[in-house]
Amino acid sequence: MSKIVILGAGISGHVAASHLRRKLSKEHEVLVVSPNSNYQWIPSNIWVGIGRMKSEKILFPLEPLYKKKNIGYKQAKAVSFYPEGDKSEQKPYVLAEYVAGTNQGQQEKITYDYLINATGPKLNFEATEGLIPGKNKTYSVCTYTHADHAWEGLNDIIQQMKAGKKAKILIGTGHAKSTCQGAAFEYILNVEKELHKHNVRDMAEITWIANEHQLGDFGMDGMLMSYGDMIMKSSELVEMIFEDRNIKWIIGAGVNKIEDGIAYYETLDGEYKVETYDFAMLIPAFSGHGFKAFDKNENDITEKLFKGFMIVDADYTPKPYEEWTVQDWPETYQNPNYKNIYAPGIAFAPPHAISKPRKSANGTDISPAPPRTGMPSGITAKLVADNIIDSIKNGKESLDHKGSLGNMGAACIASAGYGFWDGSGVSITTYPIVPDFVKYPDSHGRHLGKTFGAIGLAGHWLKLMLHYAFLYKAKMRPFWWLIPE
Repeated sequence: MSKIVILGAGISGHVAASHLRRKLSKEHEVLVVSPNSNYQWIPSNIWVGIGRMKSEKILFPLEPLYKKKNIGYKQAKAVSFYPEGDKSEQKPYVLAEYVAGTNQGQQEKITYDYLINATGPKLNFEATEGLIPGKNKTYSVCTYTHADHAWEGLNDIIQQMKAGKKAKILIGTGHAKSTCQGAAFEYILNVEKELHKHNVRDMAEITWIANEHQLGDFGMDGMLMSYGDMIMKSSELVEMIFEDRNIKWIIGAGVNKIEDGIAYYETLDGEYKVETYDFAMLIPAFSGHGFKAFDKNENDITEKLFKGFMIVDADYTPKPYEEWTVQDWPETYQNPNYKNIYAPGIAFAPPHAISKPRKSANGTDISPAPPRTGMPSGITAKLVADNIIDSIKNGKESLDHKGSLGNMGAACIASAGYGFWDGSGVSITTYPIVPDFVKYPDSHGRHLGKTFGAIGLAGHWLKLMLHYAFLYKAKMRPFWWLIPE
């Protein structure tokens, strides 16, 4: 019998647990350890943040589902890793601390045969002074509770505008190295649309602020894409969208401090500037959780498992941007030092950024971190689960399932508006995520036939369909596995 422990119940952790349980016989134990009691479909936080969807519509409790599906569950958070066990426990284990219930505050050694670290990122708000969700007129849509608060703040500003007060709205990234520009991009389009619905759009000045060196970078170095019969840069597409909606933009900006209604930032030119606002939604920096690891003699071996995020089968050799290749990126998400540990999704340490790193004239890094959310999280979690399943069934290590961000595509749909007829979707499909300049030298490292953009109602419909389809899949309803990651 094998015991597989999954840390985290977000997209990666939940996908891995679902596939493991479906494909392994009941003699094998699948256990999820997560501090969260609910599963949430994060992409729909955007609609929660504009008041068009209640947060209860995008989440469900984990424990009843896991109990029904014979998946173990502990509401606890990982504290430290012991991949060799210790003097009193011969099996590898994770030290976890309960965060709820009668065991709250107590720690437990959770042993495993295979470990999947799907803890995702720490939302590192404290990396930017004063960036606190719900404080200083700043908000977040990174969790459903954050999105609820964002709607409260936005609704308050809307009511003020209805009373005749003009407002300044600032949306984008809240740190010089933030990622997830796509979520902020979708939110700014939805906020702009919502102001129209409340007949107060003319009372608001809306500004995009981001660490991107150009619009449409999205942490992927931008894209050259097909757009109908044309070839267009992603920067041109986003500029067209913003100009059409009268959204201003500030780029190459590293936000470093927030006060009540004031964002302080540094530009790539080395200037220090401020932007005032009445409502802001700023994505924080993402970081690892600061886990520690120890060997069987309790010596610190953190560097064998973590480089901020977890070390996997990537090439972490420091080298200049000109020498980066798609071969640097991992394929199996297996830790090279402890082969029974894996880290899919956002939990793995990327070998480097995707966008070219840039520093300000003062030497400050102002450049997006690489995105690994959404489709990549689900796909990498499934391949990790499949490799563990094959290894258990074959009685020996099997790594036949592989998937690098250098040969993996992703689709991003930014839907503006809510409802069946009232909305428009900006759809951008990219292949591969990490550009391959050797294979596609004439199209900025990507396949033009598979990298394209579109705007229209169809994309909005697809976004709505994905909301219901992926919640159906997450709830493991009949034939859920037929819905692709």
